Amino acid sequence: MKIAGQSVPHESARGHVTGEALYTDDLVGRFPQLLHAWPVMAPHAHALVTRMDVSGAMAEAGVVETLTGEPLFPREVMHYQQPVAWVLGETLDAAQRGAARAAVEYEALPAILTIEEAIEKGSFHSGPFRLARGDRHAQRAPGLSHCLSGELRIGGQEHFYLETQCAIAWIDESGGVALHSSTQHPSETQDEVARVLGLPRHQVTVECLRMGGAFGGKEVQANPWAVIAALGAWKTGRPVRVRLPRVLDMALTGKRHPFLARFEAGFEDDGRLEWLKVALYSDGGWSLDLSEPVMWRAMFHVDNAYFLPAVEIAGFVCRTHKTSQTAFRGFGGPQGMLVIEDILDRVARTLGLPPEVVRERNFYREGQSTHYGEPVKDAARIHTIWRQLLESSGFHARREAVARFNAADPYRKRGLAVTPVKFGISFTATFFNQGGALVLLYRDGSVQVNHGGTEMGQGLHTKIRQIAAESLGVTLDSVRIMPTRTDKVPNTSASAASASTDLNGAAVADACRQLTLRLRPIAGAMLGCAPEAVRFEDGWAHTEGDTVQRYAFAQVVEAAYRQRLPLFAQGYYRTPGIHFDQKTGQGRPFHYFAYGAAVAEAEVDGFTGDHRVLRVDILEDVGDSVSPAIDRGQIEGGYVQGLGWLTIEELLWDAEGRVATNGASTYKLPAWSEMPEVFEVAFLQRASEPDVIFGSKAVGEPPLMLAISAREAIRDAIAAFGAGGVITLDSPATPERIFWAVKAARAARELSAVTSEAHAD
Repeated sequence: MKIAGQSVPHESARGHVTGEALYTDDLVGRFPQLLHAWPVMAPHAHALVTRMDVSGAMAEAGVVETLTGEPLFPREVMHYQQPVAWVLGETLDAAQRGAARAAVEYEALPAILTIEEAIEKGSFHSGPFRLARGDRHAQRAPGLSHCLSGELRIGGQEHFYLETQCAIAWIDESGGVALHSSTQHPSETQDEVARVLGLPRHQVTVECLRMGGAFGGKEVQANPWAVIAALGAWKTGRPVRVRLPRVLDMALTGKRHPFLARFEAGFEDDGRLEWLKVALYSDGGWSLDLSEPVMWRAMFHVDNAYFLPAVEIAGFVCRTHKTSQTAFRGFGGPQGMLVIEDILDRVARTLGLPPEVVRERNFYREGQSTHYGEPVKDAARIHTIWRQLLESSGFHARREAVARFNAADPYRKRGLAVTPVKFGISFTATFFNQGGALVLLYRDGSVQVNHGGTEMGQGLHTKIRQIAAESLGVTLDSVRIMPTRTDKVPNTSASAASASTDLNGAAVADACRQLTLRLRPIAGAMLGCAPEAVRFEDGWAHTEGDTVQRYAFAQVVEAAYRQRLPLFAQGYYRTPGIHFDQKTGQGRPFHYFAYGAAVAEAEVDGFTGDHRVLRVDILEDVGDSVSPAIDRGQIEGGYVQGLGWLTIEELLWDAEGRVATNGASTYKLPAWSEMPEVFEVAFLQRASEPDVIFGSKAVGEPPLMLAISAREAIRDAIAAFGAGGVITLDSPATPERIFWAVKAARAARELSAVTSEAHAD
């Protein structure tokens, strides 16, 4: 029976439900004499440390050590509550009491807290980065008679993973440093620990059992907490635990980058774009982190699914006194796509055309290339998905029903929108596009699989298990996925960029191919056939077309062992054909594009600005799904996370630079009340992707951007309170912003009515 392509339960589903699944902080009981770390935090967004005295902390009962003099800790505070020292205690309470007794004096300095302030004061980490095609001044077709300009503010987003940042470090029996870390990138955590301690990397081992969510927030930002734990263990010789409670996790870690977009666009009477000029400004926070590649991906995805014949894009990373903003699901792609979708809606309403018509007229066609020079392979899929989704969702009939509802109700209005997604799959840093694996066969026919990816709930291990079972021809229960460790597979890439199955799955399949090639001659001799005629399926070896005469896979493995054949293999995969030159702004940074589209219907209350998402229909291109249930979960979860970012999740900082929305009571997350009342998800059929593991496609990030459809449906509902014209709405579309947008639409309608009467008189 084919295993890849089947809907199987998540490999840790039972453990998740029963609580048997272990996470980093569940392992503290394994470490006697464990010390607990707690930070001494600065009460300023920007300041100089002028004096530090930790004698009071050391005098506190239960305090063992303080970490103060190392270069890891700042003398210039760059964000509110930035740790300037750490206290290690026998108990967490002792460490907290010790931290409270540390005496630190500061010289407060002016702080930059917004993108606008950073632009005004010239505070930038980097930029401008540039991408361009054509000359917007060179061609002015006779039909070109329209242009518009504007700006869009896009808010950040808190990762709010269920498991907060956590690490445990200890000195192993050989004098090396070992860690359990909740990290998406164990190899980078290993690298950072080794660098801070001045050790070669082989002296540091990092293991990630699993994570309780990450969404990009543990790609880079898991490293500081692991380093603190390792530094404490190195100084004391005792195990050290660092775990941030929710309030500190939200205060001390980076978020999705807030963006400011300023744009000009020229377009024809039918809504087709002729030229576009965009300046993107991101709030990078106090340090660079991953802000540059996030900006590049935003610039890559300003086109979304649309051909831009002439375009100029500039990207700037602003330096502010906030936490260092970081990776978040979509990695800049959502911000870039939101800009073009906002622009196209403005174009449509300027011309009085349906937004879905303007979007479709601007789609890529076969043979066209992106503004960075990559051919848009399978551009026809955009049109196929669009056509099928409009039909399956009953879009046109629902458009008429929405119009009838709006005509009958002066206080509530409904909106309908459909938006596409074209998302590039690969790390934008070419060297990260590689994966490794180690597959071990045991004499009883059971299998252990080690690979470089990390499990954060997304189902990677489930897919890898299916790939291994399918590739070896064994049953699913005979395959065990081992915890990710740097001493099993070295120099791995982060589990990010929606590429983990592509990279690690292909590496595992490569190792399995090597093993089956070794086993085929053994099985052929047992079956009396040529090696190439052997088939391994469901834990049996047989000849093609004959399942009567067969041998158990375990028998073949035992025979191979007795003939002294190696029953382990290292697999490797590197993504072919990708490259990009930042200097020229040209290349092929992506192996392929994932496509999708969503129709959303929303209702807005004109009195309160509140909204409801009534229905969502999604058609997603997942290729040949390796694990359909996992992919469906990723699509549904990604959409809802995007819905949160675009509608209710608002990050606020006060005048002191303090995160004001620092917990679930002040930072609103999607709940059951925000779920669409009708939620339909379908996969594009006959969509196998060549040169990707089993014809599958990435599904982690693309669905998040489909939630732009809900935001556009809300704008459509706001427009129904008016009498035409552009609807401006910064993101997220909170009730306050919706209320003021409705008020503006009503005022424009009243002004239009007064003007019409005056003209009539």
